[in-house]
Amino acid sequence: MKHNKKSANANIPKGILLTAKVLQKLSSDLTVKFAQKLFATPLKHKIPKREFEMEENTIQKLLKIPEIGKEVMVYEYGKSDKKVLLVHGWSGRGTQLVKIADALIDLGYQTISFDAPAHGKSSGNTTLMTDFIASVMEIEKHYGPFEFAIGHSLGGMTVLNSIKQGLQVKKAVIIGSGDSVTDILKDFIGKLKLKAIYVQKMKEAFENELNGDMESYSGYVAAEAVSVPFLVIHDKDDEDVPYRASENIVKHLKQGSLYLTEGLGHRKILGDKKVIETLLQFLAN
Repeated sequence: MKHNKKSANANIPKGILLTAKVLQKLSSDLTVKFAQKLFATPLKHKIPKREFEMEENTIQKLLKIPEIGKEVMVYEYGKSDKKVLLVHGWSGRGTQLVKIADALIDLGYQTISFDAPAHGKSSGNTTLMTDFIASVMEIEKHYGPFEFAIGHSLGGMTVLNSIKQGLQVKKAVIIGSGDSVTDILKDFIGKLKLKAIYVQKMKEAFENELNGDMESYSGYVAAEAVSVPFLVIHDKDDEDVPYRASENIVKHLKQGSLYLTEGLGHRKILGDKKVIETLLQFLAN
């Protein structure tokens, strides 16, 4: 894990690390606010060429999510009464699971995906997983019912929590998902090179805003409350989310199976032929 943290730190702009260092010396309150803003602000990336076809061949509509007062861009891909919900991860977009979507289209499904709040073409600059969940629950009202749900990274935690909150699906697949909100905060604070006490300070600040326990949204906690069959996929060389997270999630699922890969990392896994074949076999059986 030391190697992972070192490489992650190297990707953080020096200006941000310097600001965090200075604020830490000046004010704990300012440090928490700075860290909170960073934590809730996703990066926006240009759509890669591999996603162009899905981008061009989808029906795209903005959908208002009343619970959070934001709009999200929804992508309808293919035409079928059999629908599959796709949920991207942090700093992703609605077309990110294109290879999985294409495979599902070939089998006669329609996929419904979306740009989460503050992602892609959706409104806002900051967001949290609770916004992802609220979006899923509203999308189900307008586009459901769904046969299956598939989520990547934070999208995996979103799928778990959405099913816990009432999303109806027959089966679900999560890929490269985290298991503990506290561990995610610890990793984030470590990357900013802030003192460990800021993990608890950030947790308390977010909980005051959400009026709830952040750890209750953890993947392993949500897993205990769901009963539908789950396929949990993770790569052993994932430097963003350790595969131990998926091992922990499976331990808490009533019907969960684990499929581990090697050499694919956190994102390449989404387009791997063997991974997609395994996913499709699970959904079909």
